[in-house]
Amino acid sequence: MVTVGYIVLWCRLSATRNPTSEQCEHIAALRVCAGVLGLSTRRPARRGTNTQTGEAGRNGRPMSTRAAALLRKPGQPQRPSLLELFFDLVFIFALNRVSQRLVEELTEQRVVLIEAGETLLLLLAFMVLWFVTAWVTDLYDPQRPQLQVLVYTAMLGALVMAVAVPQAFGDRSLAFAGAYVAVHIVRGLVIVPILRGHEAQRRAAGVFFWFTLSAVPWIAGAIVTDWARSLLWTLAIAIDGAALLLFYPAPWSRPTQRRWPVLAEYLSERYRQFFIIALGELILTTGSAYSDTSFRQGGAAAAFAVSFTTTVLLFRVYVFRAGQLLPEAIRAAAEPAHLIREAFLAHVLMVAGIVAVAVGYEIVIEHPFGHTEAAWILVVLGGPMLFLIGRALVEHAVFARVSHSRIIGALALAGASPFMILLPPLAVAVTAVIVLAGIAASDAAHARGKPPERPHPANSRQ
Repeated sequence: MVTVGYIVLWCRLSATRNPTSEQCEHIAALRVCAGVLGLSTRRPARRGTNTQTGEAGRNGRPMSTRAAALLRKPGQPQRPSLLELFFDLVFIFALNRVSQRLVEELTEQRVVLIEAGETLLLLLAFMVLWFVTAWVTDLYDPQRPQLQVLVYTAMLGALVMAVAVPQAFGDRSLAFAGAYVAVHIVRGLVIVPILRGHEAQRRAAGVFFWFTLSAVPWIAGAIVTDWARSLLWTLAIAIDGAALLLFYPAPWSRPTQRRWPVLAEYLSERYRQFFIIALGELILTTGSAYSDTSFRQGGAAAAFAVSFTTTVLLFRVYVFRAGQLLPEAIRAAAEPAHLIREAFLAHVLMVAGIVAVAVGYEIVIEHPFGHTEAAWILVVLGGPMLFLIGRALVEHAVFARVSHSRIIGALALAGASPFMILLPPLAVAVTAVIVLAGIAASDAAHARGKPPERPHPANSRQ
């Protein structure tokens, strides 16, 4: 009965908006009694709010249940779901379209540098779309219907972009740019209102701001022609890339990496899956090229064998230690977002390198002997070079050092390139295999008889 009376009296006094001095004394006395009785004097939370620790909104106010439902919860699985893997299917087709565009440019004797630059721009647009979507499913709950619809929207947008790739700088420019812009704008229009009242809204609004800004040169470039389009789209992808690397700073908030919490296991697994996507595109491209030739052609068969060996070696060099320990390195880092940014750059370089390898090996399978064009050497040897540079960045992110074998391998490929003009295309491909095999053998020899090396990023907490 004493407890009931206390509760009634406390509710009456606490409901008073402007208590008198005497009522304030009664409230203070009741708080002392509450301590003796073991009761709480907190006011109950209002309906429609979430008062869990660490989920306060702006100015300390509880955030809305909509924002709480959208954000990832502690204890949720950190492994990518089938939804993300389903989303990845489009990018095998997208990377294949990009590589086929470059193959046509290299074999039809067009202006190689200009056409290759345009293809690189298209590839970067796909990469930005993939990586931003991966970050969205890392920050927010992919089980929520809103997030699933956004993933499907990104999937459709990437598919439209991929279909438009062959004529992206021609009749289908508006389809490519429009699909790319629509994915990012729709995402912002959905996420930003849902996060109203929560600090994460500032982060989402910053992302929306930058994609809205880059939408202008994207759409304007799709309307104009020739050099104007190339210049405007270069500006647009530069804005998107720079904003991503700077973690989308906005005028209303200071740029800070702490606004970007990451799930080490999840995001590192997504990075590795994107690398596997690139390898899948390499297998698809080389397999399709060989299926179009006669099995009786010994040169094509040899080139196909060399391409498969290269695929295995690329996987082996990537996975060895640093690729496996990326999640642990992210957890050990004092600033995980900094390591995530370095890993992002590394995977952009490696995926671009693998796409170049796919282009080069398709040409080698179709033309194993005869004269080697300089542009062919650029993709057959330049692709592995890009891969090794990206792989060195991963190793630096994980161990704060780079193995000498990566540096020596990249220099060997660069040094051999001028002399490859004297050899047939198949011999050029074999040269790349020899270098990659040497790096894989060096890794195995270095690890033999030694305990597994633990990650130690440059900004480690230790």
